[in-house]
Amino acid sequence: MHSLVLVALAIAISGLGLAPQDAKKPSSLVPAPRTDEWAIKREAECIKRATESAPVHVVFVGDSITQAWEDPGKAAWEKHIAPLGALNLGNSGDRTENVLWRLDKAPLTRLKAKHVVLLIGTNNLGHGTSNGQETLDGVKAVAAKLAEQCPDATIHILEIFPRGERINAMRGDICQINQALRAWVAAQQGSKVAIHAIGDKFMGADGSISKELMPDFLHLTPKGYEIWASSVAPLLK
Repeated sequence: MHSLVLVALAIAISGLGLAPQDAKKPSSLVPAPRTDEWAIKREAECIKRATESAPVHVVFVGDSITQAWEDPGKAAWEKHIAPLGALNLGNSGDRTENVLWRLDKAPLTRLKAKHVVLLIGTNNLGHGTSNGQETLDGVKAVAAKLAEQCPDATIHILEIFPRGERINAMRGDICQINQALRAWVAAQQGSKVAIHAIGDKFMGADGSISKELMPDFLHLTPKGYEIWASSVAPLLK
């Protein structure tokens, strides 16, 4: 019976496309492609950009908040970011495992970027696929892979933005993850990894988030992107 259980487990793992050692890892660390049709199309577009674009000065990597530089963030991007020579590799709904998969399929080395801006992790928590520790480990894994692929670049980790109109349990997880990320970056002596608390700018003095900046208390308005752009642009020059 024991051998039958092992065989069944091996078949299940094979069906997921995972190596046996991956089955022991949290999903946040196991590279995985997107499976929803609309996201697959954007995933393919990001891979195409990474493999066919000319070298750029700045690369943005992330989820829907990054992808939306192309919609509500377009004016701020054109004003502050585009003049720097930037490429957007954000895909709505991405979690750390999806970014790891994309980076395996399309390494960023050829882009010769001097700055990589990373914002990832909120969907690991929001989709309930990862707890705080697993999300932290996933963000660190993505940052480490970016540093490996882009040795001449500064990797700018953006602390996960706050979400929810007022203080809530998920914000607690986000704060702990960001705190641990700051400690991890501080320990990377001699590395070109930095961390920035830009998300703090989206909160009021009472800890609330205004619909003027986040209409759904997660994604940004054009005004929110203007704050993000004006905050990050000086770091990228």
